[in-house]
Amino acid sequence: MRLKKLTLLVLTVLIANLSKKNITAQNNSQDQETIGPKNGTLLIVGGAASDLFYKKFMELVGGPEAPIVVIPTAITSNTLTQEFLDRYKQSFINRGFKNVTVLHTRDPKVSNSEAFIAPIKTAKGVWFSGGRQWRHADSYLNTKAHEAFNALLDRGGVISGSSAGATIQGSYLARGDTKTNTIMMGDHEEGLSFLKNVAIDQHLLARNRQFDLFEILDKKPHLLGIGLDEDTGIIVNKNTFTVIGKSYVAIYDGTRWSADKNKIFKLPKGSREFYMLKAGDRYNLKDRQIIRE
Repeated sequence: MRLKKLTLLVLTVLIANLSKKNITAQNNSQDQETIGPKNGTLLIVGGAASDLFYKKFMELVGGPEAPIVVIPTAITSNTLTQEFLDRYKQSFINRGFKNVTVLHTRDPKVSNSEAFIAPIKTAKGVWFSGGRQWRHADSYLNTKAHEAFNALLDRGGVISGSSAGATIQGSYLARGDTKTNTIMMGDHEEGLSFLKNVAIDQHLLARNRQFDLFEILDKKPHLLGIGLDEDTGIIVNKNTFTVIGKSYVAIYDGTRWSADKNKIFKLPKGSREFYMLKAGDRYNLKDRQIIRE
């Protein structure tokens, strides 16, 4: 009898441990999925955005009358005078936007205030500026403003940004060091995570950066790497993106796609290969592969 009870106890413990391991493995798998927002749209631009992207942003938010919030926080403090902020707002008005609010703070206490986030609550879209992406993180990460950005997406809004405003949209903050933008893994490593399990780089071919993301991916191989050249971007809807613009988007997903053969090749571990997508190409973030016609 005692032997039976002991055997039953051992089996119970083993089953419990196996179940716990399965749940943990499942959670880890889900945590490492690359996914976009459930609702809303992301417009992620690799820097030097031409009018094409501002027109697309206007189209996505619903036209020139739609209220938008523009955030220049990534720019240096010395530049962000009131005169500059007025000019920054005017640059959007000159492009046809009629309902523009500029939001900027260096103080997370301010971005946690109801007064600060009120314009985000009624906005149809938000545009994050270029500059240094860690400044966006310092001011907004894990604040009420961050919650308001996510709520904007939940109600079907648009979040856009160029250069630093592109990288901040990923979960891992590439080039997030306060000393220099040449350090890939710096003193700021967390982005706003509108796009999860992704590291986003920008100015890719224009600045010969196409191999830099491997420094991050070697240490964090679960991440998807996306490199955006200038005047080139992606429009993200749920778990799919479409390339837009004049140059290329580099994909670092452990495979190589041959356009000629329309075939995907699995790469060996430690490979330094990536592949390029051009305007009109589509990609499945969750499956991590190009959508082939």
